Amino acid sequence: MPSGSSVPSGTTPDSPDSLAALTLGRWRSFEPATARRVAREAADLVRGRLIGVETVEHLGGPLHRVRIERDGQEFALIPGGRVTLGFDPETWRPTAEQAADYAASQKQGFGYGADLREHLAHMLSPRRDVLLATVLMAVEGERLTEPPADLPAVLAERGLRVPTSDEWEHACGAGADTLFRWGDDCPLDRVPYGDRTGPHNEPNAFGLRIAHDTYSTELTSDTGEVRGGDGGESVCGGYGHLLAWLPLATAHTHPDLAEFVYGEDGDGLYDDFTVRPVLPLGRTAGHAVTAGRA
Repeated sequence: MPSGSSVPSGTTPDSPDSLAALTLGRWRSFEPATARRVAREAADLVRGRLIGVETVEHLGGPLHRVRIERDGQEFALIPGGRVTLGFDPETWRPTAEQAADYAASQKQGFGYGADLREHLAHMLSPRRDVLLATVLMAVEGERLTEPPADLPAVLAERGLRVPTSDEWEHACGAGADTLFRWGDDCPLDRVPYGDRTGPHNEPNAFGLRIAHDTYSTELTSDTGEVRGGDGGESVCGGYGHLLAWLPLATAHTHPDLAEFVYGEDGDGLYDDFTVRPVLPLGRTAGHAVTAGRA
């Protein structure tokens, strides 16, 4: 898809390709009636059923959430376009409490580097600009029923595919440049596992149940990372409060865990891993429309 392709001003999508090229900025400019019309077009395109459209406040403005059901599975509309992903630790300033919590963990032998920003540079994806197609993405992750190597073929049988790493991160953060999908802070008096009052329990801006369970291990098409959790490693290992929350950070990739998942040690444990299937829009069904990193 060419850089900068989008829905022309004053129009709404009326073809598969224009739906796939819908940008997040353009989507946010739609009035509720227009958003509902576009959502219905998307549902019709995939032979699904529009469950609902609601408008929520996000990043100081309105954002329309869309839920579409197809074959008993619920999907959310994830508008794309040119978006900025990743995290830049050098421009981020931790709170005194966050720095102290990490320092306590570091003294126990946990973490990468002497300070928190060095740890984040190791664990989080770098800041970058990418071009993404608008897609439908499953509201809930689903457990694998076959080894990761067989996942693309298994999903393709249902007209679905594995999300790219960039698609997953954009779907999680929904345009926010904060450490977590809900902001830069997290409770430091408890770990997220078993906590029913923390911000991770709420659906994200697009209506996804994502980055909510540190015991989760979500796979993307990038075999060098995993998303959405660390398989419970930080909680079970007693790494400390902040390090227990960080696997839920939007840009968290955990390359060390990816080695385990895709290596010999992960053989036979695939049913502990999850994937969040993508239902493509447009004539590119079954393929990511990603122009790459700028």
